Amino acid sequence: MSFNMLLCWCIGKAASKMEEFYLLPENGKLYQYDKLAINVIVNNKKGGINSCDIPFCEDIRQFQDKYSVLTQSASDSCESSFVDDAMVIGTSAMIATELDCIVNQYTDKFCNPMVMWGKYRKGWFKTSLPISFQFHHVQMDGGHGAKFLEILQHTINNLT
Repeated sequence: MSFNMLLCWCIGKAASKMEEFYLLPENGKLYQYDKLAINVIVNNKKGGINSCDIPFCEDIRQFQDKYSVLTQSASDSCESSFVDDAMVIGTSAMIATELDCIVNQYTDKFCNPMVMWGKYRKGWFKTSLPISFQFHHVQMDGGHGAKFLEILQHTINNLT
């Protein structure tokens, strides 16, 4: 299993435990969804990038299958794919560089929560991966964000 696929599944698993992740503030309204999806950015065969939404499911093998098929399709076709009937959690893996945080300016076009990371860091006794997390404050507050990060860490720690 690829590291990025595993991390995307862990993000979906942690988010699925919090009702705030099913809400999307958009155009002055608050929409509630029944399902989640994880957005990944895919390098395509022409050297560009495409957006690819992966429907989240609890079964990690099924998620892996969807992830593999959908990202390969986006890479080969050079076309983005979107899930319209799910709340989409954005991700951005900038694994070519070490990052402490990433700051994006929210606009009315991007109100979804975003989880971003760079290259993992190897130390003497541990390996770490700094993660940057942003969300819309209509959707959740800082306490909810901290709770998500705790659940995400617990999910990662308990992968078997």
